[in-house]
Amino acid sequence: MSIPYEAIIIGTGQAGPPLARRLAAAGMKIAIIERALFGGTCVNTGCIPTKTMVASAYAARLAARGAEFGVQNATPISVDMKRVKARKDAISSQSNQSVESGLRSTPNCTVYQGHARFESAHEVRVGDIRLTAGKIFLNVGGRAVLPAIPGLDQIPYLNNSSMMRVDFLPRHLIILGGSYIGLEFGQMFRRFGSEVTIIETGPRLIPREDEDVSAAIFDILEREGIQVRLGTKCKHFEKQGGEIIASVETAGANSEIRGSHVLIATGRRPNTDDLGLDKAGVAIDARGFIQVDDQLRTNVPGIWAMGDCNGKGAFTHTSYNDFEIVAANLLDNDPRKVSDRIPTYALYVDPPLGRAGMTETEARLAVKTSGRKVLMGKRPMTKVGRAVEKGETFGFMKVLIDADTQRIMGAAVLGTGGDEAIHSILDVMYADKPYTVIQRAVHIHPTVSELIPTMLGELQPLG
Repeated sequence: MSIPYEAIIIGTGQAGPPLARRLAAAGMKIAIIERALFGGTCVNTGCIPTKTMVASAYAARLAARGAEFGVQNATPISVDMKRVKARKDAISSQSNQSVESGLRSTPNCTVYQGHARFESAHEVRVGDIRLTAGKIFLNVGGRAVLPAIPGLDQIPYLNNSSMMRVDFLPRHLIILGGSYIGLEFGQMFRRFGSEVTIIETGPRLIPREDEDVSAAIFDILEREGIQVRLGTKCKHFEKQGGEIIASVETAGANSEIRGSHVLIATGRRPNTDDLGLDKAGVAIDARGFIQVDDQLRTNVPGIWAMGDCNGKGAFTHTSYNDFEIVAANLLDNDPRKVSDRIPTYALYVDPPLGRAGMTETEARLAVKTSGRKVLMGKRPMTKVGRAVEKGETFGFMKVLIDADTQRIMGAAVLGTGGDEAIHSILDVMYADKPYTVIQRAVHIHPTVSELIPTMLGELQPLG
C-alpha cells in the first residue's frame, strides 16, 4: 500500500522548506522528508554555526588588539571554548527548530523522518512507508570528501561537520586543504589560541580566485601566525602517543608535521549515491551531481533537483535561488532560469572576500581569445578611510569593465565589509546598467562602498 501525494520533497535544506510552503499554499497535498537535521548544511554545520564562531574569533582578535585603540586589557585574553560552542549551538538550534516547527505546522504538508530512496520515477520509500507523487523535488545536499591517504583511517580526524562538536582548544590543528572551509577554520582556531598549519597541494591558496587575492589572503594568515605549506602533498598519517604525524612532501623534500588534531577540508560531494536514482532513471554526471536543465528539471519528467546536489552552486543563496526558479516556473508563469544568475559568493576569513561575476584571470582570457576590450580599477584598502579608522587595512578592491558596453564584468572586494560592499556592484550588474550609474552615485561617508565610485573613475586598460 502506498500513500499518494501531489508532490514529494526530499531534504530540508535552503530550497526544500520554502518550496513546501509555496506548493502547500497553492493547495497541493505534499510530503517532505528529512533523514537527519532540519535545515540542512547551512543551519546545522555550515553558514550559521561557522559564522557564529567566526564572530567569536573576531571578538577575541579585537580584544587582543585593544591597546591599539587605547583600550587597556587588565588580564590576558583567553577563550572559553565551551561558551563559544554553547553560543553557536543556541543560535544554530534556534534556526533548526524554526525550520522543523514551520514545516510541521504548514497545512497540506506531512513531514516524514527517515532516509528516502526511489523505487521508481514516482515512488519513494521511507522506512516501511511508500509514497507516490507526480512531482518529486530533490534537495539532498552534500558532504565532506575523504581523500585516499594512507593511515587516515587509523587516526581520529575532523571534518566540517564534526568540527561543530569541538568544545576544546586543539593544541595544534593540522588542516588539509587551503580553500574556503580550511581557511575559515584555520584563522578561527588560530584566533582562539591554537597553533595551526594548513597543507595545500596547489601552488597557492583558493586556486579559483585571482593570484593577487590568493597572495593577499596568504599574507593575512601568515601575519596571524598560521603556517601555510603550499605545493605540499600529504603522503601518510600516523598516530604516536598523543600526537598525529603528517608525512608530507614539498618540492621533492620529505618532512613531518606533528599536531594534536587533523581537519580534512579537501572538498565536498553530493549526497546522491544512496537515493536509488538508478531506479528512477535520473542521470548523474561523473562526480555524482544530478544533471539538470536551465529550469532545474532532471532528465526524468516530474523530477527536479535543487541545491548542492545539482552542481549549479554550492552556496545557501544559490540553493534558495533554485527554489525561486522552480516556484516561478511552476506557480507564477515566470520563466526564470539558472543561466540568469550572476556568480557571487563570499569567503569569511577576516577581512572577508566578496566576489561577483568574472575574475581578472577570466577577463584576461577573454581579451586573449576574443579581443574583448577590458578596463580595470583597483584600490588598496589602505586608501579606504573606513578601513583606516577601524584599523583593518588589509586587502584591496578591484573591478572589471567591458570597455565597449560599459557593463561591469566582475569584481572582488577583499577587505573590511567586503561581503556587504560587493552588493552595490552586483545590483548594477543585475540591472544591466553601465558602470557610470554607480560611478556617479553619491555614497555615504565614511563607508567602504563610497570608494567604489572613486575606483571606477580611475579605470585603466587591462594589459
